[in-house]
Order: sequence, then structure tokens, then C-alpha cells
Amino acid sequence: MLDINLFREAKGGDPALVKQSQQRRFADVGQVDRVIELDAEWRDAIYKLESLKREFNAINKEIGTLRKAKQDATELQEKGKVVKKQIAEAEEAENAVAAARDRAILPIGNLVHDSVPISNDEAENVVVKRDGVLREEDGLLNHVDLVQLLDIVDLDNGTTVAGGRGFFLRREGVLLNQALVQFALAHGYSRGCEPVMTPFFMRQDIMAECAQLSQFDEELYKVTGEGDDKYLIATSEQPLCAMHRKQWFEEYQLPLKYIGYSTCFRKEAGSHGRDTLGIFRIHQFEKVEQFFVTSPYKNKSWEALEEMLTNAEDFYSALGLPYQVVNIVSGELNNAAAKKYDLEAYFPASKKYRELVSCSNCTDYQSRRLDVRLRTPKIPGGEQKKEFVHMLNCTLTATERTLCCLLENYQTPDGVRVPEALLPYMPGGITFIPFRKAFDAKGKLNSRSQPAAASK
Repeated sequence: MLDINLFREAKGGDPALVKQSQQRRFADVGQVDRVIELDAEWRDAIYKLESLKREFNAINKEIGTLRKAKQDATELQEKGKVVKKQIAEAEEAENAVAAARDRAILPIGNLVHDSVPISNDEAENVVVKRDGVLREEDGLLNHVDLVQLLDIVDLDNGTTVAGGRGFFLRREGVLLNQALVQFALAHGYSRGCEPVMTPFFMRQDIMAECAQLSQFDEELYKVTGEGDDKYLIATSEQPLCAMHRKQWFEEYQLPLKYIGYSTCFRKEAGSHGRDTLGIFRIHQFEKVEQFFVTSPYKNKSWEALEEMLTNAEDFYSALGLPYQVVNIVSGELNNAAAKKYDLEAYFPASKKYRELVSCSNCTDYQSRRLDVRLRTPKIPGGEQKKEFVHMLNCTLTATERTLCCLLENYQTPDGVRVPEALLPYMPGGITFIPFRKAFDAKGKLNSRSQPAAASK
């Protein structure tokens, strides 16, 4: 959430800047005015409350004076009871308008960074870098066909057991998936990140501090049972955000660099009809995520954003996957992100780049709501300035999606080669996975008469 002082000109804020950012997001600018109006109501309410408290204190003081003089204070005592009741009503009114104002702030997105391209059309995302050699030959199989020919995914039984987009990952599919996890964790660890395996679910009130309201309807699975309701995580970013909730850090303790690993769960309610075949867009998947916490000073978080992106680029370069990095347009940013890069890898069967990595600087947008602060020196004779840390997140790999890309790029007429970077993590020295099935002339999938074993 944004700092309320940004909406207060008297406090040095700049409401016009917030409105400009909302315009860049193609979002509701009028929401800024609603916050300003509610904040004005809150100031009126707090002034009334403080006035009543001063009046109450004055009455009590006068009652004490009368009692010392042994004079009748009955009338003042009755007046005090009335004012005390008015204070309770004023406190209730102040709390209500403060809550309404704070709710009104929540839909307003983070301030869009000046380097973000302004557009509401994702086709205008700006390509900032391309790397790798593309496979341009015709007739390459797509990942949907490849997982069937390799017989490493069972979609039919998966759908029967788990419903739409359910699947069983099998044989070398499991081994490749785990190899990606291990390689990603080792890669992050070598870059100074602390590995963390997070909880797979979160309390509703904590999740509400980490996720946008729309995510509850479109993305998050609710878990019910005894005790508090919980939500399954859509990314380890969510529990990593909350891990240091209500904590303070000294400057010397930062940055914190984590490489989080978890199974993730997404309803994908807004993606009907998109990528429903295969395992590219599924409800349950493994993900390895970079998560950094930095100082808000000296552009530390912007330096960290580039570092995290470099880590991701190096990971996909090591896997031998061609990719491009795009600067995401303002209208496609989620509320928390001030700027976001996507790394899109090349899928040669469709001859398209597709998103594998999302890398965002959320500045203090998340930490403010989670109350994760930086301890600052106290100004002599003044108050200690309240500063919040900056939080950043960057995918390293969503393994099933990365697996789809690997299969397309490493396919041969007889199967799929294992990328060199994954060989140390493949048991038994597996270097090649052969096709176990074949499509007949009518496109029907049949088992090969003598399927070869994975080779070393």
C-alpha cells in the first residue's frame, strides 16, 4: 500500500504524482480523490475526538478543584458522563473513517517508475535484450506432443483424479523436474541466496496483507477445516513477504537474499481457453523464486532488480535456452510492482517467446502493509523517521513450464537430449530420453513395439 502522506500536500506529499501514476496504469484516478476526501474526514474526526478529550480533562480538573474546596461537583460530574459518551462515539466514528480511508488506498497501485513504457497493450512491451541461438527448422514438435511421445505425463488419469488440468508427472519427467529444482537452488545459493522452503498455505489475514483482492477470486485456493481458514500459496513470494512481518532491520543487516522453493497452487480462473493442453498452465506446479529485501536508500533496490534479472538470465543461458528480456508496459503491472521485467524463452515449435520469469521491484508497497521497517537514527529533539524496507521478487524457474521449453529446444527425431547443466542432477547418468510412443497416420497415439530405455 502507498504512504498516506503521499496524499497530503501539507505533509509534503504530492497527490498529483499519485494521479499521474494511476493514469500510467490506466487505472481509476478518481480513487485518489476519494482517499483525499476520506483523509480530510478523518482529520475532522480526529480533531473532534481530541477536542472532546481536552474538554473531558478540563472537566475532571475542575471537579478535582471543587472537591478540594469541598464544593458540590454534581453538575460537572453529569457533564463529564455526557462528554465521556461523546468521546466513545467520536472514537468509533474516527476508527470507521480511518478504516474506510485505508481500504480506499489499497486498490491504488505503486508509483510507476519513469523507465516503464506507458501503454495498456502488452504487445508494446519493450524488448531490452535477446540472447541465444534459435532453432528455426520446420516440423518441430510442440511440448504437448512431446510429453505424450516420451510418456512422461499422464493427463487422462490426472484429470480423472484431480479434475481439469490435473496430471501425473512420470518417469524421466519427474527426474528432469527435480533436476531443474536442484540446479535452480544450487544456482541461487552460488549467488549468495539463502535457500528457504516455505509453508504451502497461509492464514487468511496474513495472505490479505500480501495478495491483491482480485487474487482471492481468480487465483487462490481456500482451505477450510478446524481453526482459521487458510489459502494455498500461488508463489513462495507470498510467505517470504510475510516471513519478516512486523520486524525491524538495521541497515547493516540488509540486503536479505532468499531463494525460495515450494509447490504452488493457482486456480487460473481468468485463463479459460488458454494453454489448457499439456503442462504449461496448470493448477499445481513447483517454483523456485528469488526474493530480496533491501534498504530503501541509494537505489539499492534498483541495483538488486538488475542483479536478480542477471541471475535469471545466467540460469537460462546455462540451460542453453534462447530468451528475450522485456520491460513490461505500465497497464500490465500488478499493483505492487513499480517496474517489472519478464524473461521470455523461445519455443521453437510455435516460433514464439513465452514468459518463464517475472522480475519486479515492489519498493515499499508490500513492506508498508506488512510493517517491515528499517531502523533509522533518531533526530535530536525530533521523532524517529519511519522507513520501510524495499521488497523484490524474481522467478528463477517454474519447473513444469521450463520443462516444456526444454523439451522443444532439445528434441531430436528419436527423443530428447538432457541439457548439459542438468546432467549432474540426473540419476544414473541419463543423457537422453527416447520416445516410448508414436502417432499413427490418423494421429492416434500408440506404444512403440520396442521402446528404448533412457540412455547414459
